[in-house]
Amino acid sequence: MPKEEKPSNSIQKQLHTIIFEADTRAGKLFDVVLLWAILISIIVVMLESVNSIQLRYSSEIKIIEWSFTILFTLEYIARIISVKKPLKYIFSFYGIIDLLSILPTYFGLFITGTHSLSVIRSIRLLRIFRILKLARYVKAAQTLNQALIASKNKIIVFLFAVLSLVIVLGTIMYLIETPESGFTSIPRSIYWTIVTLTTVGYGDIAPQTILGQTLASVIMIIGYAIIAVPTGIVGAEFINESSKISTQACPNCSKEGHDSDAKHCKYCGEEL
Repeated sequence: MPKEEKPSNSIQKQLHTIIFEADTRAGKLFDVVLLWAILISIIVVMLESVNSIQLRYSSEIKIIEWSFTILFTLEYIARIISVKKPLKYIFSFYGIIDLLSILPTYFGLFITGTHSLSVIRSIRLLRIFRILKLARYVKAAQTLNQALIASKNKIIVFLFAVLSLVIVLGTIMYLIETPESGFTSIPRSIYWTIVTLTTVGYGDIAPQTILGQTLASVIMIIGYAIIAVPTGIVGAEFINESSKISTQACPNCSKEGHDSDAKHCKYCGEEL
């Protein structure tokens, strides 16, 4: 006869399913409510920075802020309880963000003004990709991350090439133009080259000579070509990433990014 599972483990598993998964109705409801709570709490913090609102509704704002802080504190504790290895969650990206989202209000009891740092909760809205279980967006987000990592070396080489080009063109422009035109030094000329190459064009410095304007035109055209290069590099890697990503979170290590048909966590081997 199979051994009956301990109630505590059963409760922990159910708690994990509700908090960390978006596959169930209860899990999705939990995350949607949490998302709205985060949004409203951020709005409250921002409104508090408006002097007229702060002076008129100071007491009400404090009550609302503390209500949200207590809610997020309970949620943070529940997340720790629901995982088998609490330290894995505590020191994970979301674990640190969850902690940072509640600390400022408590610090506000001792240091005036630190509670305004609660706007860091906006980072937690990254969970929206998992909350709404829009599989194509979850896949796209994680595939893009993998594509950026895969194309890292190519992008670094490209950036060094652009940096070299900027230095050369900036130096040439410094030799062509006069200080009266604003090109008073090579660093300032390089600044102008960067602004022009990226098609920003502040207009605070502009070449006055025909040769300088000709070179500026060439730099502008090069700028359009350069913008397309990193897009092509990342795009090529993006196409190569075709694995299907699910919204499951490992109950042991709390990591995500598993294939949709995965039965075990690819990081620790725990059954999903």
